[in-house]
Amino acid sequence: ATWDRALPVVGAVIVLGPVLLVLARRLEILRMGDDTAAALGLPVERSRLLLIVAAVGLLAFGTAAAGPIAFVSFLAGPIALRILGPVGSPVLPAGLVGALLVLVADFCAQYAFGTRLPVGVITGVLGAPYLIYLLIRSSRSGGTTL
Repeated sequence: ATWDRALPVVGAVIVLGPVLLVLARRLEILRMGDDTAAALGLPVERSRLLLIVAAVGLLAFGTAAAGPIAFVSFLAGPIALRILGPVGSPVLPAGLVGALLVLVADFCAQYAFGTRLPVGVITGVLGAPYLIYLLIRSSRSGGTTL
């Protein structure tokens, strides 16, 4: 990728990153459930809409610059929650874990196999089994993967 492709992503991170960090507290309250969040005075629908718009905006800019990289979101969130535990907002740790996963997968794709592969191949090879594991675990535990 060139800097011409990266500059819009940097702009999106500068604009939308702080928005997500400010909304992280709302996300933590929303994780308790809609009724609890509403009882605590949180405007549930407005908060959810703002979080979705900001997250989708960041994802759209990143995907436009790098192309689709399969399974990173399936891997990053649960791994970050396992590291962080149930305390705290998972927004920043999930982003950092996702970035680290993409960097490691890209390094492996470029240098580990003697031929250069798309990074999505590596994330798919790692992510598909992990997604299956999460689905099996979720169905056995009644819907939670933590």
